[in-house]
Amino acid sequence: MYQWLNKNFPIWRDAEKLMLEVEQAVRHFPRYHKYTLGSELRQLATQSINQKEMRTSWVKRLQIYIEELKLKIQLAKSVQAFRAFAEFQSLVELAVSVARQAHHWYKKL
Repeated sequence: MYQWLNKNFPIWRDAEKLMLEVEQAVRHFPRYHKYTLGSELRQLATQSINQKEMRTSWVKRLQIYIEELKLKIQLAKSVQAFRAFAEFQSLVELAVSVARQAHHWYKKL
């Protein structure tokens, strides 16, 4: 595994926090959504912090996963899977933050 990404970097910290908040939000999804949409959200959030690749590849892949994750979060909101709007809002803000950071990293690389 490449150890180029310091876990104290804001992008790593925010991606890890996003993964944790997705896990916590999915716990409260209705049963119907927990095992379908919830599983997809968990998988995307987890894949977004996998750093087994070179920097450029990882950042590009992160951008793709985060965009897909944002769509799934929006879908979860549309089907009223979140127990509160604040959960949705927190996830969206983190996802946007990670996406923005990934975009800036990619431009620098």
